[in-house]
Amino acid sequence: MDTNQICELLNNKLPELEVLKNESMKKHTSFKIGGDAEVFVKAKTIDEIKEIISICNENNIPLTIVGNGSNLLVNDEGIKGVVLKVCIDYINIDKAERDVTVTVGSGVMLGKLAQILLKESISGFEFASGIPGTIGGAVRMNAGAYGTEFKDIVIETTAIDRSGKIVKFNNEEQNFTYRSSVFKNNECIIVETKLKLKTEENQSAIKEKMDEYRNSRLENQPVEYPSAGSTFKRGEDFITAKLIDECGLKGYSIGGAKVSEKHAGFIVNTGNATAKDVLELAEFVKKKVFEKYGKEIELEIEVI
Repeated sequence: MDTNQICELLNNKLPELEVLKNESMKKHTSFKIGGDAEVFVKAKTIDEIKEIISICNENNIPLTIVGNGSNLLVNDEGIKGVVLKVCIDYINIDKAERDVTVTVGSGVMLGKLAQILLKESISGFEFASGIPGTIGGAVRMNAGAYGTEFKDIVIETTAIDRSGKIVKFNNEEQNFTYRSSVFKNNECIIVETKLKLKTEENQSAIKEKMDEYRNSRLENQPVEYPSAGSTFKRGEDFITAKLIDECGLKGYSIGGAKVSEKHAGFIVNTGNATAKDVLELAEFVKKKVFEKYGKEIELEIEVI
């Protein structure tokens, strides 16, 4: 099935859906790297997602799911089939004395949610306030910072499997581990998550902590360049960025990709990097660290 036929199918079944043809993924990833999505759509409801799944299943069209694209490196060749960006955006807050349950659509940006929780004097989400992703992506990779991870605050997650069936997972069933969860392997599409948080009498304490984390990121991370966040996973018994630094690799570059001079755990796009540049540089870094320390380091970013 060619690109025009895929677009026609989607337009006929979902006339209100915006369907983009040969859409550059540079526009939809924080790395600002990647080839074109053959067909790109944004789904705002569960029904839209179900219909898109059905169309792809019935016509054997590859389906790729993205959120904010802040942990993704898209190959220069692009993505065949349909790329679906999940944009389910709602926040419901249920307060019961100090305990708070927050139900969030998977397309909600973490920064947006953090600001709303601050206004409501709700604590426990400060750690995520500066992570540039969506709730869905954060749950999928068990995002974390400053000693807290999503596994510590998630109650339940609702997802759609690739047959279009709604499935619910409690905290334990989500199999949270370091930068991973059950959703990394089961291909379910996260649509909603419930979080357990707390009310805080002193709203300024929440803001102070968010400001502290924000300032730390600005000071220690290369936010002035496009990147996909931390490129490499933390080692079990070593600090990956420290080993990269001690190998003298800060500032080392291949094409437009460079090991950040501010934080060696980040590979950044200096302006015209390709996915090939990033992957070659990542492999070079891994090789040098292994040669010097005998330590295997792994990518934290996801490559499509």
